[in-house]
Amino acid sequence: MLRAAGVGVGDEVVVPAFGSVEVAEAVVLAGALPVFADIDPLTYCLDAVAVEAVVTPRTAAVVAVHRFGRSADIAGLHEIGQRHGLLVLEQGESEVPYDEIAQRRQRASYLDAKLKGVRTPDGGDGHTYQQYVVRVPGNGRPDRDAFARAVRTRGVECRVPVKTPVHRLPEYRRSVSLPETERAADETLALPVDAALTKRDMQRIVSACNALGGLLQPAF
Repeated sequence: MLRAAGVGVGDEVVVPAFGSVEVAEAVVLAGALPVFADIDPLTYCLDAVAVEAVVTPRTAAVVAVHRFGRSADIAGLHEIGQRHGLLVLEQGESEVPYDEIAQRRQRASYLDAKLKGVRTPDGGDGHTYQQYVVRVPGNGRPDRDAFARAVRTRGVECRVPVKTPVHRLPEYRRSVSLPETERAADETLALPVDAALTKRDMQRIVSACNALGGLLQPAF
């Protein structure tokens, strides 16, 4: 899409650093330079204000990536695109059948009500819970990685959704200030909400997480 739009050598394309490296790679393959902007801490998608702050005369496009079942602020990004004459592209997630989305939302609602000591996700508009991503406060004990290890020992599968932001990778290293991206990379943990999970499975998840709740700073 970048090449088809005429984006190439000498152009800059604004992308998120929180996520996979494929988007930055696509920009490089088109001959352009990826420029990283910070994310909204609730949606984990590009923050429109942060995007506008990094726009330069060489900026040709913005690539918004929808994350974890939340949508990026496409309306806000299109406004910026119109003001600066930028192409706004979207990268979506794999689609989930509607009946499965309903079941994921049901499980997410259960976790929202039962979990303690972690910050549950903001449901927002139309969240489909591709992943149920919580925040484990980094100023308590244990931290996110220790918390994840402890939860796994209790038989609950969990994963760190973004281990290393793209701007930290050697081939894309940038000296940029992305505080929300850094914080999200250090604190986020994805818990299961698959439609196949039984009530007992959900209770196990809550029990495993809440057993560690007293060791963490209160969620806020």
